[in-house]
Amino acid sequence: MLKSRVCDAIGIRYPIFQGGMAWVSDAKLAAAVSNAGGLGIISAMNAGENYVREQIHLCRALTDRPFGVNIMLMSPHVEAVAKLVAEEKVPVVTTGAGLPGKYMPAWLEAGIKVVPVVPSVAIARRVERGGATAVIAEGTESGGHIGELTTLALVPQVADAVQIPVIAAGGIADGRGMAAAFMLGAEGVQCGTRFLSAYECGIHPNYKQKVLDAKDIATQVTGRRLGHPVRALKNPFSNKFAELELDPAVTDEQLAAFGVGAVRKAAVDGNLQEGSFLAGQIAALVKKEQSAKEIVDDLMRETERLLGEASQWVR
Repeated sequence: MLKSRVCDAIGIRYPIFQGGMAWVSDAKLAAAVSNAGGLGIISAMNAGENYVREQIHLCRALTDRPFGVNIMLMSPHVEAVAKLVAEEKVPVVTTGAGLPGKYMPAWLEAGIKVVPVVPSVAIARRVERGGATAVIAEGTESGGHIGELTTLALVPQVADAVQIPVIAAGGIADGRGMAAAFMLGAEGVQCGTRFLSAYECGIHPNYKQKVLDAKDIATQVTGRRLGHPVRALKNPFSNKFAELELDPAVTDEQLAAFGVGAVRKAAVDGNLQEGSFLAGQIAALVKKEQSAKEIVDDLMRETERLLGEASQWVR
């Protein structure tokens, strides 16, 4: 069975993280992934401490295995949520959209494993010095908020730069991607888009269908002008956002206001016109709905088979 330092450090069976996706990654999905042997992650998104506490308690009722909470450091509720996860002593915290250094001492004191998402070598080194258990090197192929470097370029550079384990993210949906990540120096993977098709994922059916219908060029990136680029499936909302972004008559404030609530409109309401359907470039490889356990099992089986047969491709 394929294992790595990530499994031992966090106490999981398989080196697979489920991404913390806003309005997607709730306690039900996280518990299902953790029960399958991976690390399920609850998204704190922009929610307040009451919602996050409720999700933590529900997750603990559904699984006795390790799980995580993803904290978006740009959230207006970050201070309260950061304090909450320390009080609740959640097993793992992953972070995104900022530097977690301010909060890491309290988390580490509470016995939490901190695994930040990093877009560059410099940030990876910085969080390692701060006591991170591992880092998630996320390439620009991923859905949601993205950096500039591709997974292929980012992962080996981060792996060379730090001593802690590296989890690869961005553009990984099957055993081929996971096997490739290990060859790049990663010791685990994080998958987001693949889990959008899980039965336990409670997003609107319209969202799931858009992922299942996706083609290879189905996504686009908007928000670069605001300094926060986001990848989503193409639809009238993303097309209009891209148009406004190029219009000098539209202020940054107006542009930002146009996007408010769009992710919720996609995930909860299934609004095909006004929703932002976050997904990675790998969406076209997601072909069917499955349980979280089937997804995890498929990833592991395919990866182990490919790594075992790799020698046949080189003479």
